[in-house]
Amino acid sequence: MLGLVPVGSPTVTGTLRRSMSIDLRCFTYIDILQPQTAGFLATISQGYHPLESQASLFIEVSPGMDVNVVTDIALKRTSCTPGLQIVERRYGCLELHHYDQGQVRAAGEEILSALDIKMTDRLKPRVVSGQTITGTTGYHAQITNRMRHGNFLNEGETLYVLETHPAGYALIATNEAEKAADIEVLEFRAVGAFGRVYLGGGEEDLKEAAKAAISVLESIDGRDNPGPPPVFY
Repeated sequence: MLGLVPVGSPTVTGTLRRSMSIDLRCFTYIDILQPQTAGFLATISQGYHPLESQASLFIEVSPGMDVNVVTDIALKRTSCTPGLQIVERRYGCLELHHYDQGQVRAAGEEILSALDIKMTDRLKPRVVSGQTITGTTGYHAQITNRMRHGNFLNEGETLYVLETHPAGYALIATNEAEKAADIEVLEFRAVGAFGRVYLGGGEEDLKEAAKAAISVLESIDGRDNPGPPPVFY
């Protein structure tokens, strides 16, 4: 009968290198969390809430259970704190944060080293669709507000929705959009089959926000992520 060995031990780390087959779907560093993005994360975090200006690391892996190993490595080898860990059957994700960007970078390096994978093994982000709706009606604004965890969309404002694959890239897209323009972060969903970002505000501001979000996604390298061409409205 095999004895149980702690995951962080040298023996198990060696075993991980030889036997674990983790699919690295998303791996992104966020240098400085923006106020609304950090605030939104706090509304859905099950762990220690991230704060404005902290650095963050978001990782998505498959199968979902393997995110427990990822968390174990990072927390035993750095002083980062986890904001959320979500385990689904197919996908698992982890958000880590710290005021020291060096600690967040170190967490990522330790995870990659322990699992014998590279950052470029991640899937390259794919923009699946983008929608811009100007002059939203009152009922459209209200039904959007019913599902949001962030700020409100007001009647007559513009609504912008961005869909990403894998889902985890929705976080960095939202953060960069907030950096670029005076917009309202309504919601972003960074877990599941696809990620979605919901932003509200003035039409011109949202054009700049959308440009920044798509630009950062296009700048991220990784392995090929085939799929249908993006759809924009």
